[in-house]
Amino acid sequence: MAQVQEKNDSKKGAKRSVNRNTMQLDMTPMVDLAFLLLTFFMLTTTFTKLQVMDLRMPVEPKDPTQLTPIKGENALTVIMGEDDKIYYYFGFAGDEPKVEKTDYSASGIRKVLLSEKVKSNKKMVVLIKAMETSNYGNLVDMLDEIKIAETSKYALVDINPEDKELIEELR
Repeated sequence: MAQVQEKNDSKKGAKRSVNRNTMQLDMTPMVDLAFLLLTFFMLTTTFTKLQVMDLRMPVEPKDPTQLTPIKGENALTVIMGEDDKIYYYFGFAGDEPKVEKTDYSASGIRKVLLSEKVKSNKKMVVLIKAMETSNYGNLVDMLDEIKIAETSKYALVDINPEDKELIEELR
């Protein structure tokens, strides 16, 4: 609360001076209110939630003969290279496929994933392979594109020497 203090002259016969009133404002209630509001808004605020992609990894079979083979016509191989470049081809490296180069833009790999050739084939599996020169951000971008294109079957696969040879021929 505000308090007014008056100056009291006790001398007799002295000229009466103009009363100068000084005010002192007690800031305690306002500070209490500010901290209550701050606490209230901090506790009622929803913080940003992490965006998480559900990644299901298959269980490795005990017997390697139990692996289900994929036909070449049902495979799209995507190789993540250096400098945000992507190389892709349909089929497998042993079939001498036509390798094409693209990027992570909407008119790049997303256009390939949304193409009629990929979407019309319900058995299509996207095989994602990363070269040593690609970075973690490229993998995240590729998984984002897979999610945007609503591709249900994909796998993260190790790159093999045949794939590296195909990429070297394209450079």
